[in-house]
Amino acid sequence: MHGDRDAFGILATRAMDRLVGTAGLILHDRDLAHDAAQDALVRAWRDLPGLRDADRFDGWLYRILVRSCHDQIRHRGRQHWVEPSATFEADASQRTVDRDELATALGELSPDHRTVVVLHYYLGLSQPEIAAVIGQPIGTVKSRMSRAVDYLRAELAAGARIGAAREGSA
Repeated sequence: MHGDRDAFGILATRAMDRLVGTAGLILHDRDLAHDAAQDALVRAWRDLPGLRDADRFDGWLYRILVRSCHDQIRHRGRQHWVEPSATFEADASQRTVDRDELATALGELSPDHRTVVVLHYYLGLSQPEIAAVIGQPIGTVKSRMSRAVDYLRAELAAGARIGAAREGSA
């Protein structure tokens, strides 16, 4: 049992930045992201004896993190969108305008839709993996992903049309 606790400490230390980054994308608030990541690690520590398959540690930990993020949202109400810091950006080389437009559109998604987008595009999880993490059927994941992507595309296209109109009038 002592070895499991030592291994947990090593895995938790390695996962902390990714947990905070993922929570930041879901919650859009650095302080709440740190709180959610810490809460997830405390819950994972407490529930460690219940982990039956050590090979599934990452998925198990992300499932706990998503629950912690959703608890933060429930307890504090839906947060107004706060511009994420560079720590939470998946690709810092993108143009600032595009990144800002994407961040704004992402912030307008519901927490459920934003969660599937973050899990897929930030963590690279497949739809079946996302279904396991959030505890929803695969059909729900596919529906949320489709609606979220359609919304993001529409918002970015609208932003591009507005930008082109501004350039044309200048």
